[in-house]
Amino acid sequence: MPTAKRVHHAAFEIPGDHADRPAAPRADSHAPSPTYLKFDRSPMPVTAMAADYPHGHVTKPHQHPHAQLVHAVHGVMVVNTAQGQWLVPPTRGMWMPGNTTHWIRMASRVQMRTAYIRPDAASDLLTQCTVLGISPLLRELILAAIDIPLPYADDSRDGRLMRLLLDEVLRVPTLPLHLPRPDDAGLREICEEIVETPDSDLTLVDWGARLGLDPKTIQRRFARDTGMTFGQWRQQARLLAALEKLAAGEKVVDVALDLGYDSPSAFATMFKRQFGMPPSAFFR
Repeated sequence: MPTAKRVHHAAFEIPGDHADRPAAPRADSHAPSPTYLKFDRSPMPVTAMAADYPHGHVTKPHQHPHAQLVHAVHGVMVVNTAQGQWLVPPTRGMWMPGNTTHWIRMASRVQMRTAYIRPDAASDLLTQCTVLGISPLLRELILAAIDIPLPYADDSRDGRLMRLLLDEVLRVPTLPLHLPRPDDAGLREICEEIVETPDSDLTLVDWGARLGLDPKTIQRRFARDTGMTFGQWRQQARLLAALEKLAAGEKVVDVALDLGYDSPSAFATMFKRQFGMPPSAFFR
C-alpha cells in the first residue's frame, strides 16, 4: 500500500492575521508546482493528502477549485479569509468552499490531513466557511483516503470508501469558532486592538471618544458588519484566544486571568455556555 503523501513547505511572508484583505501571491515562473495541484482539481469526486508544518509556519494566500476539508490530527490551525478568522483545534475540521482565498497560521506543530471534494460531488455541500466537528469515523476515513491511489474506480472498495467519507462530511455538526472580520475601517481598528490585547476593558463609550463616534453608531456598525454586538464580538475574540492558549498547554487559571476574566469560574462558565463543555475537557 502506498505511504501517506506528506508535504513539507517553506514559510512565506504574508499579511498578518488582521490584514484587510489577503495579498495576491506573486507569480514565480521558477517555483515548483504545489503538490496539492494533483488533488484539488482531480476529476475524482474526493481526494486526500497529508502535509506537516512547523510551529509558526504561515501559508501563502491561495485557493483551490475544489472544496477543502482541513483537519489536523495534531496541532492547532488559525485559518483566515477576507471574511474572518477561524480557530481549528484537533478533533475539528475547517470547511472551505471552492475558490476561497485563504491562508493558515500554524499555532503549534501541525500534522494536517486534507480532503478535497469536487463541487458537484453532492448537491448539499456547505457554501460558507465553517468549522466542523470531526467524528472518530470521519477522522479514520480521512486517514484511509490519504493512501488511496489516483485514479480509483467508483464501484471499487476505494470508491466506496470515498463515498462514505463524503456522506460523513454532510452529516457532521458545525461549530461556533468563527471571528468575523468587518469591512468598516473604524471597526477594524477596534477589532485589531481587541485581538492584540483581549484583556482590554475599553467600553463602547471609550471607543466612541477615541474615534469621534457615537457609541450607538459603533454598535449599529458592528451588527451590520459582523452580525454581532460589540460585547459578543469581544467575547468571541477572548474565547478563541483562550482556545489557542489552552492548546499550547497553558493552565486554565492563567488563561482566564490573562484574558481579563474576573475569576477562573467566570471564564469556565462563559466557555461552557459557548462550547458545551468546560475548558479542561475541550481538547480531550
